[in-house]
Amino acid sequence: MMPISLLSESLAQQAVLALLTEVSASPKPGLVDRLDRGAHKDMDFFTFMSSAASLSGYFERCAKAGGSFHGQDLRILFENLRPLGQEAERAMFAATGGVNTHKGLIFSLGIICAAAAYCCTTRATASRLDEQVICETIAQMTKGLCARELASLKKSTGLTVGERLYKEWGMMGIRGEVEAGFPTVRAYALPVYRELRSSQRYHVNDICVQTLLQLVVVNEDTNIVGRHDREMLAYVQQYAKQVLEAGGILSERGVAMIHQMNDDFVQQNVSPGGSADLLAVTIMLENLKGLSSPK
Repeated sequence: MMPISLLSESLAQQAVLALLTEVSASPKPGLVDRLDRGAHKDMDFFTFMSSAASLSGYFERCAKAGGSFHGQDLRILFENLRPLGQEAERAMFAATGGVNTHKGLIFSLGIICAAAAYCCTTRATASRLDEQVICETIAQMTKGLCARELASLKKSTGLTVGERLYKEWGMMGIRGEVEAGFPTVRAYALPVYRELRSSQRYHVNDICVQTLLQLVVVNEDTNIVGRHDREMLAYVQQYAKQVLEAGGILSERGVAMIHQMNDDFVQQNVSPGGSADLLAVTIMLENLKGLSSPK
């Protein structure tokens, strides 16, 4: 059996790789990439490099927590991750000079690392990781999360962006996506990502950008609504749909439209950051398919 330490190290490497692959994919309209900083004035590509490097140990600790958990109630495992996540946020802010680059992915990828390690060490019949099993485990870990943190919200001031959007629009954001086991990723992003990969015709960069566009079309991106409103979200989704209909990054016309889209988003201060986070989740789940279980 593979030692938990080696399994945890492997999962942490995949998490960091997902972070690096997501930010490296270019061009991404309104988002930080290798070409520009999108609609962000306080961060760039190298800020994300520093942030990703600071999180490797955190992902490893999350995996170790999952691999060593033997309780019946997986919600306890989720609670065990909270102090690790808080420590990781402090490390991120120290590495970036106070800039929030990866707060959402500290949450999402940390949970995936813990769930994947738990699945590897508890499922006697599983020889390889499967995203359905991982996501079902995540749903069990986070059962009741939205009700506890959003639906029961009493305060009306000092709200986080996510809390405010829930009170105003009923949007559950990444909490809802995680509690449901990443349905948007599984239904929309992974099929596109896998189809393009299996064709063996496209570079990983283009696969990622094309998958991101698909996510922008369907994702209720709270980052967009938080900066603007639901009307802007509808505008962005329709724009991405038109780009995809033109071929996206896989066609000359689509590439030109993506660059125009970026110019438009920068001018209007639009950043589909929630969709970018789901792209990193997509990459992580796909990469875990080939990771052997310790059994």
